[in-house]
Amino acid sequence: MKRFTYFTLTLVILTLWSSCRKDFEFAPSTGSLQFSKDTVYLDTVFTNIGSSTYNLKVYNRSHNDIEIPMVKLGLGETSNYRLNIDGIAGKVFENIQIQANDSLFIFVESTIDINNFPNPNGEYLYTDKIEFDTGSKLQDVDLITLVKDAVFIYPDRDETTKVIETLKINIDGETTETNLQGRELLPEELHFTNEKPYVIYGFIAVPSNETLSIDAGARLHFHENSGIIVTEGASIAVNGTFSNNPETLENEVIFEGDRLEPNFSDVPGQWGTIWLFEGSINNTFNYATIKNATLGILSDGDADATNNKLTITNSQIYNSSSFGILGRNSSIYGENVVINNSGQTSFAGTFGGKYNLTHSTIANYWNSSSRQFPALLLNNFIIDEEDTAIITDLTEANFNNCIIYGNDNPEILLDEIEDDAVNFNFKFTNCLIRFRDNNNNFSSPNYDIENNSLYENCIFNEDPDFLNPENNQLIIGNNSAVINKGNTTFANQVPFDILNIDRATAPDLGAYQHIIFPVEE
Repeated sequence: MKRFTYFTLTLVILTLWSSCRKDFEFAPSTGSLQFSKDTVYLDTVFTNIGSSTYNLKVYNRSHNDIEIPMVKLGLGETSNYRLNIDGIAGKVFENIQIQANDSLFIFVESTIDINNFPNPNGEYLYTDKIEFDTGSKLQDVDLITLVKDAVFIYPDRDETTKVIETLKINIDGETTETNLQGRELLPEELHFTNEKPYVIYGFIAVPSNETLSIDAGARLHFHENSGIIVTEGASIAVNGTFSNNPETLENEVIFEGDRLEPNFSDVPGQWGTIWLFEGSINNTFNYATIKNATLGILSDGDADATNNKLTITNSQIYNSSSFGILGRNSSIYGENVVINNSGQTSFAGTFGGKYNLTHSTIANYWNSSSRQFPALLLNNFIIDEEDTAIITDLTEANFNNCIIYGNDNPEILLDEIEDDAVNFNFKFTNCLIRFRDNNNNFSSPNYDIENNSLYENCIFNEDPDFLNPENNQLIIGNNSAVINKGNTTFANQVPFDILNIDRATAPDLGAYQHIIFPVEE
């Protein structure tokens, strides 16, 4: 028994010793390394803004443990790239070891100042290499980054306390300090051009009695917890125009986050919102794309404004983590508006108000989580801090030649607290609506789809035949149920679709006239 115990212990000790041995013999590299890619594209970054971290995998396919005498950036210590190998940061490394049939991760980052290069003309293609070994055994992997110049707008920071400036705004004639980091725009900052993109940190506020004018082709990029506030008496005018190449959106005004990597191109909730304060006036958006916000546009108050508080035309709002458009007792007019992929509701007219949308596509194919509300929500109340409902008039809510659809059922919610003294006026005319009351849960007269005064010439639950709604491609195909179903009176008011196609004589519903989808190869 003792001999067996001794033999067992010896085996254990030998096993542990062999698994922890440190005396590998590493042969010099032979120049036969293999790599996960021959070029590392670090995508596009803004000047002086650090990139994401990218990785390169280096393989030793041989049966020998090897040692690479030198791994370095081609430009050495002057390079604007940074490497990390085995947890050690640097630009030049010596005697890097890789065991037989094993691999090594190299992590790459960059921070580049475009002003260090002659005549960058708004952008500069910066390149370098990661070099492995030297002489006849030299191997390399290219590094490429496109650097864009930009106009940066950010709040001041106290260099002593390191406290960042918070936004002060005028409310009811009094200056009120908020807890939002940001500042008011200066007079020389009230005109955004298309010469350079804008990168915005914190909330920028349009001062009272001023207008922020944004030219066609401008690009606005917002950092986390950033956005635009249009204060009392102020306006925003987004002046995009139709692009001859819609795939590039070259003349549209684009609002999105400041992460330019492809992995962030459709990530919701990267920045805050465009907030139209109560008392702001004549806010207009034409040919705008608003994407990846928490809330695309928040329009507060002014339901009885002589001119609509918000007029939005030929515009798209995608990937909002809460609402695409949220009106709170507000007045909104829209033509050729497309909204999709919202964490809660794509279009919400709440606490009453006045809403009129024509030839618009209000969809919701959100699939990142469950959502509480449908694509379209209308109600006439809010709940205050004491859990009491405050009711007000839904003066009008008219949806003409629209598509209201999504991946849930139903995709409309008409949430009324009834009060004889309060109006709840709405009407859908020539609309496709996803609404099927399978379990008789909607007994309110608001859902009487046979009532022609509420639902005139509407189609229910038919296929809109969207190209790819999950990816925000909401143009309709030639199998759509909405072809030629539009009311020509409304089509004559909006004679061209969002792609500038004539619709006046044979209008389809929604923001797009139908096409024949290209055949996939």
